[in-house]
Amino acid sequence: MVRSSVAAAAACIAFLLGSAALAQQTPAPAAPPSPPPGYGEPITLDQANKAIAAAMAESKKNGWNHVFAVVGPAGNVIAEQKLDLATQASSDIAPAKARAAVNYRFPTKAYQDRLANGETFILGLPGMIPAAGGIPIVVGGKIIGGIGVSGAAPIQDHQSAQAGVDALK
Repeated sequence: MVRSSVAAAAACIAFLLGSAALAQQTPAPAAPPSPPPGYGEPITLDQANKAIAAAMAESKKNGWNHVFAVVGPAGNVIAEQKLDLATQASSDIAPAKARAAVNYRFPTKAYQDRLANGETFILGLPGMIPAAGGIPIVVGGKIIGGIGVSGAAPIQDHQSAQAGVDALK
């Protein structure tokens, strides 16, 4: 009886020491990401046109036929342009990408990447367009609007949208 009690005590001690060593080797959880920026004053028409002009220049330089849309923080269209050979469907998709970027406060490319990693719940998010090409426009640390570009491959849409955002920095 004493022998089994000693063996049980030894097993418990070994388990506890092993658990403590394992707990020390487990890395600490990563700090949560900082929250996305809040909303600011709405983008002006001049700013919207400047963003579209830069995005359009990027598209033309690369031979892409895009539609460009800029929305305010409430999702209302401020400005929109369509290159001659852009598809008609892109006229609906570009503002939808811009709205998704503003409403969710992240580039739509982030949601495209998450969907590619198996996070299919994204397909059920209201107003989400999980395809690259929508980017929030942040000025002074606040979201003043968003730009959406559609008409080529999503990564090309994103590249042109980024050129538009960069023009306002």
